[in-house]
Amino acid sequence: MTMVQAEELLHPGRMLVGDEFLAEGSGGEYIHHNPSTGRPHPPIPLAGAAEVDRAVAAARSAYPVWQAMPRDARRDAMLRLAGLIRDHIDEFATLVTLENGSPRRNSSSGPQMAVDNFTYFAGWVDKVGGDVIPTWPAPALDYTLMEPYGVVGVIIPWNAVMHNIGQVIGAALAAGNCVVLKAPELAPFAAIRFGELARESGLPPGVVNVLPGGAECGKAMVAHAGVDKIHFIGSGNTARQIMASAAQTMKPVTFELGGKSANVVFADADLQSAAVYATFLSMANAGQGCLLPTRLLVEDGVYEEVIETVVGFTRSIQIGDPFDQATMLGPVINGAACERILGVIEQARSDGSGRLLTGGGRAGGDLAAGYFVEPTVFGDVDNASDLAQKEIFGPVLSVIRFRDEAEAIALANATQYGLAAYVHTNDLRRAHRVAAALEAGSVYVNAFTGVPAGAPFGGVKQSGFGRMGGRYGLEDFLHPKNVYIPLG
Repeated sequence: MTMVQAEELLHPGRMLVGDEFLAEGSGGEYIHHNPSTGRPHPPIPLAGAAEVDRAVAAARSAYPVWQAMPRDARRDAMLRLAGLIRDHIDEFATLVTLENGSPRRNSSSGPQMAVDNFTYFAGWVDKVGGDVIPTWPAPALDYTLMEPYGVVGVIIPWNAVMHNIGQVIGAALAAGNCVVLKAPELAPFAAIRFGELARESGLPPGVVNVLPGGAECGKAMVAHAGVDKIHFIGSGNTARQIMASAAQTMKPVTFELGGKSANVVFADADLQSAAVYATFLSMANAGQGCLLPTRLLVEDGVYEEVIETVVGFTRSIQIGDPFDQATMLGPVINGAACERILGVIEQARSDGSGRLLTGGGRAGGDLAAGYFVEPTVFGDVDNASDLAQKEIFGPVLSVIRFRDEAEAIALANATQYGLAAYVHTNDLRRAHRVAAALEAGSVYVNAFTGVPAGAPFGGVKQSGFGRMGGRYGLEDFLHPKNVYIPLG
């Protein structure tokens, strides 16, 4: 399929509120531009406070209906939704490529992760239960009930829409909640299509509501007294505003925020494999991923060898039309992001934060109309510099030298973030030792193949709190009620 053929599949977006699809919103409309070409796409309606009110009311009305459904019926509805997403994976992959520019050869991974997560969490629906608590000295029955919060407001970013939908909404529904999703206006099409399939799946109207929207929609959702919990994935600055607003109604929040993940390569590692992961994982999705290993820490004795291999791999990365199966690197999300990333690169060059080894510019020629940034590698980077400390969210890799294990751990942990970390070593004892010492929510040793549906994912420090995925992610959408009955 070509880019032009793919764009013919798009139609003006609609928001899902209860059992209605709305073609207009009080927040106006948004014209999405193809990040690969700059061409405008059909408009989408943006939700404002009025649509948030309606969606929350629909979710609150649906909540007792969803609770009254037998657990096997709820489980089966979620499995039907997983099946519908599976049946439309190619369509979702095309929409993802159109909206955020990720290469089509890779863009089915997010929809597949959504399938995996909805399937996984459907299996929990009939297994959620409490505990019986021992009591003394008087005879009594004390037990807990694990209860959903009610209506959950979910705000997700544009870079991993379908994966986030599966991780967050799958867990929220399995726990028994209803959801109001604020779909990102920068990447709206896959989320809108998800809403359509949610209605087809047999979920009661209002259990899932999908509102494409910007800041007005998000602020109204967080402040709304009818929303019982907020789950937010995005930037730390926005999270601080959400936390302040949510405090007014005392609603709990879960945050998955930014990252500046370290990838530590020891001299005893498989250096070829380490260089492959260091290069291609850091440049995945044009570097627009919170867990990507954008700081490469290499032991002194193999530093030059690794950096030479990484630069060679980086120069081999083919930039271009994301619908071309040969393309390995697509555009960044929009013109503003492109200019910001190029500004960071230029600042690093001028202040001597590191030595530019390859890349550093904007792709021209046939790609000039799109938002393409060349894959960029800086060597000899100062770990205290903005280049190594700030989340760039672009195809920029910073390479840093270390002397020994202790310094590697210190450098890796010397950041405000703590989302993920990576270790390459053939010493099993060192792998366990370093993994335990790294301040991160996830550590990957010698490989990365994605985030399994059953694994918890989230950060420490300013990368957020709470978890997505697995039992821990499910429990994030439940709270215990204690019941005490005297028997004497």
